[in-house]
Amino acid sequence: QLYRDARECLTLLSQRLGSQKFFFGDSPASLDAFVFSCLAPLLKAKLPNGKLQQHLKSLQNLCNYCTSILSLYFPWDGGDPPASAVRAAGADGGETEEDPHKRRNQLLSVLVGLVAMLGYAFLSGIVSIQRGNVGPPGRQAMALEQDEEEE
Repeated sequence: QLYRDARECLTLLSQRLGSQKFFFGDSPASLDAFVFSCLAPLLKAKLPNGKLQQHLKSLQNLCNYCTSILSLYFPWDGGDPPASAVRAAGADGGETEEDPHKRRNQLLSVLVGLVAMLGYAFLSGIVSIQRGNVGPPGRQAMALEQDEEEE
C-alpha cells in the first residue's frame, strides 16, 4: 500500500509539473525546494529495493527537474567542493579572500562574550570583590594581638 501511494504521488507530481521548469513557472518557490529535497535522494541514492526509484526514473520530467536544480544550484558534482571555494582558500587552507580578518573577528567575539559574562556575574552578585586586608581571617586577629603585646 505504501509503495502504491508513493508511486501515485510521484505520478501526480509529474503531471502537475508538466513541461514547466518549476512548479509555479520560471522561478523556484518553497514547494520546489521541498519536492527537490524528497526527490533528489530517491533519484541519486543506491537503494536496496529500487521499485520506487525505477518509477521515478521513468518519469522523465521529474528526472530533468532534479538534474536542472542540481546543475543550477549545485554546480559541482556533489563530492567535490565548488571551484570558487578552492580558489578562495589560501595556500595553507587558512583564511579566505572573502574574509581576511576572520581570526581577528573570532577573537573579538570571544572577548566581547567573556566581558559580557563577567559583567553579568558582577552586576548580579554571583561574583563580588571584597575590599580590605587580604589573608585568612584568623591571621588578622593574631597580628593585632602581637602589636598590642609589643606596645
